[in-house]
Amino acid sequence: MTDYIPSPSERVRDQVERYERTDGAEGAEMGGRAVVIVTHRGRTTGAVRKTPLMRVRADGGYVLVGSLGGAPQDPLWVGNLRADPHVELRDRAEVQPMRVREVAGVERERLWALAVQAFPPYAEYQQKTARVIPVFIAEPERPA
Repeated sequence: MTDYIPSPSERVRDQVERYERTDGAEGAEMGGRAVVIVTHRGRTTGAVRKTPLMRVRADGGYVLVGSLGGAPQDPLWVGNLRADPHVELRDRAEVQPMRVREVAGVERERLWALAVQAFPPYAEYQQKTARVIPVFIAEPERPA
């Protein structure tokens, strides 16, 4: 198993470290809104990666939005989730294995609306880019 490789972004590295060290007592917000930490595997390196994302609860799971602030390309973590849907999601002190799936159609519209309600800037981000911002649902792993 390949080790954890922290983000090249100092802000992200520091936030993940504070969040995990304090079980979310520190580092659990961005812009005054709650975040979760998604641990996933890099599709090319196989390394463990950790990404803070806005906390959007839905259907017993979490909505993960690949906005990258409305940039023209998807964030790197989107490709990682498409390649390997098994993640670990930390919501403050609670850590659980989850499986993600990208959503489309009516389900995407419904979950997108919940995401925008939880973090209104998502609507602006979609206006800034020609790409359709990817939306995933992370659901608890079910034993085989």
